[in-house]
Amino acid sequence: MQKKLSDIDLIKQTLAGNQAAYADLVKEHQRFVFTLAMRFTKSREDAEEVAQDCFIKAYRSLATFKQESKFSTWLYSIVYTTAMTSLRKKRVDTSSIDDEETYIQIENVSSGFDTNNIENKSRSFYLNQAIGQLTADDTTIITLFYKGEQSLEEIAQTLGIEANSVKVKLFRARQRLKEKLERNLKHEVKELI
Repeated sequence: MQKKLSDIDLIKQTLAGNQAAYADLVKEHQRFVFTLAMRFTKSREDAEEVAQDCFIKAYRSLATFKQESKFSTWLYSIVYTTAMTSLRKKRVDTSSIDDEETYIQIENVSSGFDTNNIENKSRSFYLNQAIGQLTADDTTIITLFYKGEQSLEEIAQTLGIEANSVKVKLFRARQRLKEKLERNLKHEVKELI
């Protein structure tokens, strides 16, 4: 039974010429990179493109990784800048906040089909729907904090802002998310009655 190598060990092996080590790094982080890219782009194809670009950029810049932060923090900052650049270049048309296809795509990527988890999928659907209604900044902070399980300091590094600013932005993003959830679920309850 082989011991799982740390990100740092995999980076060292990659820099020494072992491309399989980089493939392991990609496998370790691909799901979250895709999820974060999906939050920005709202399109599976665009998210796949952004994720692929991120891993290529990370590979080319791996020698510049100084290990002052976790590899995931460094990688997610690449995702953020790549996604923002992609959005600026494409001048993406805004989609309706009621676009169910976007949320179905997120559900298919993150959880697959499981008939025993209908209630969890419903909760996840409404949460993803509400997150989709937030601004890109709010979405980023919520995703990095909850899905990426990054600390305030790590998020600050990723976004290039102060940790105190992240704390304030996270608080405000939570408030806006709560408002969106309350509004969406209130509407759902009315439809059931």
